[in-house]
Amino acid sequence: MTLRTLILLRHAKAETPGELPDFDRGLTERGMSDADAAGAWLVDERLHPDLVICSPAKRTRQTWQAASMALAQGDHAHGAPEVHYADQLYYGGRTEVFDLLHAVPETVRTILLVGHNPTVSEVSALLIPDDQWDGLAVELKTSGLAVHTAETPWSEAQPKGMRLSRRHTARG
Repeated sequence: MTLRTLILLRHAKAETPGELPDFDRGLTERGMSDADAAGAWLVDERLHPDLVICSPAKRTRQTWQAASMALAQGDHAHGAPEVHYADQLYYGGRTEVFDLLHAVPETVRTILLVGHNPTVSEVSALLIPDDQWDGLAVELKTSGLAVHTAETPWSEAQPKGMRLSRRHTARG
């Protein structure tokens, strides 16, 4: 069976809500640096997404853009991943994340999902199998990453079905 890897990335530090609609909030300077650091960590860990599923909100698009620059600079062997912007990651919740995963072609081995809390933290916690669950809350901070793996097809992704193999909070 093929190992599948799901990397959950919470968007980097965003501007404080002000006059702009939430959807249009961009990253702070620190956020840009942290998103770059997240991409560098992915390179260091040899995690190369085949597919990126990203919320269309400005802060998630900017997080992916900064992370992708670091990936491109540090990983010349792999081509650029296919990128899909999914409204469900902004307007939906964990059910929509599982719906998105179920639709991923089986040829895709590694997905990077760039989204928002509380959804990304909830999905990470839901995926952890009972034998690995330690009862601690899984809360991804801004630029936080959680890496889950399983040998089941994406169409069978379900709660308690992907082991948590690594966690990291990127800080530039």
